[in-house]
Amino acid sequence: MPTDGSYFHLHLVSDSTGETLITVSRAVSAQYANVTPVEHVYPLVRSQKQLDRVLAEIEEAPGIVLFTLLEQELVERLEQKCQDINIPSLSIIGPVMQLFQAYLGSSTTGRVGAQHTLNAEYFKRIDALNYSMMHDDGQHVEGLEEADVVLVGVSRTSKTPTSIYLANRGIRTANVPLVPGIPIPHQLETLTKPLVVSLHASPERLIQVRQNRLLSLGAPVGNDDYTDRQSVSDEVSYARRLSAKYGWALLEVTRRSIEETAAAVMKLLADRQRQRPLE
Repeated sequence: MPTDGSYFHLHLVSDSTGETLITVSRAVSAQYANVTPVEHVYPLVRSQKQLDRVLAEIEEAPGIVLFTLLEQELVERLEQKCQDINIPSLSIIGPVMQLFQAYLGSSTTGRVGAQHTLNAEYFKRIDALNYSMMHDDGQHVEGLEEADVVLVGVSRTSKTPTSIYLANRGIRTANVPLVPGIPIPHQLETLTKPLVVSLHASPERLIQVRQNRLLSLGAPVGNDDYTDRQSVSDEVSYARRLSAKYGWALLEVTRRSIEETAAAVMKLLADRQRQRPLE
């Protein structure tokens, strides 16, 4: 149990990078607003000696133990230790692997970190990341036609982080800012291959994010156009008019996280690909 009811220790033990554990545990932890997990992440645990250190830390700060280990001897030793000190433990991938095995009728290869092999999918992601970094914030607009997705929007609509997130999924993503008084690149008007998605947020949200941005940079938060209520509203209206004019997909991001925005973009892309199969 947590020491004072406000936090608890969460031990994440993996023989790979630990990304799966972190994602799953944070998704569940988010449902408990009144308690905060103190994360202890142990990646690349592949030997008994490495496990020794993990067990010592678990015993020093007991809590919930989640793991993704494939080596059975390591699993048995970890589970036994948790039983001995009376704390819960769970294999995150174990039940899923058992389900796969029962359905497919074959055993696993037991390859540690198999999802991180340098295969074609991996290099596709690297290519997408390189492309997105090169085509960030309106750079190299002559190459926009090579994108899978082009994000447009006014300042602080999360274009860049969403682009990087999508690139990590292997989606070549460019982004172009929309600025009143500055013509959009003519390449943006004639795109045929990429899906163009216009990101929109409420003026109130934009002002809040922009003020925080200025504060983080140590810049004064004045009454200039960047945070002026009327000016920001005009920017939002301008972006909506452009979206309507060119038929861009419109996505409201006011209350969306980067992950949720990216998921919505991926759905739009999948829907478009189903309607217009690749030749």
